[in-house]
Amino acid sequence: HMQENVLQRVLQLPVVSSTCETLQRKYSSTKESHPLMASVCEVYERGVQGAGALAMWGMEPVVRRLEPQFAVANNLACRGLDHLEEKIPALQYPVDK
Repeated sequence: HMQENVLQRVLQLPVVSSTCETLQRKYSSTKESHPLMASVCEVYERGVQGAGALAMWGMEPVVRRLEPQFAVANNLACRGLDHLEEKIPALQYPVDK
């Protein structure tokens, strides 16, 4: 059975995914309606992609060494998320609900 990832689980919560979709729609419509904003956004997006790739390349050896600790932290976080989902049912509903 595949290793559960706490970040993926959080992103799949309806309350989080619906918020992300709303923000994505607003971002896209802002880009479409404001040409100047679109060019600023494109420069920013390219910069983020480049910085992200560079950061991951630089971090890779560290990540490999810390993998066992990440696995432990991830398991603890997943258990904490189980507990939160149990205690706060609203996490399972989209924002508008």
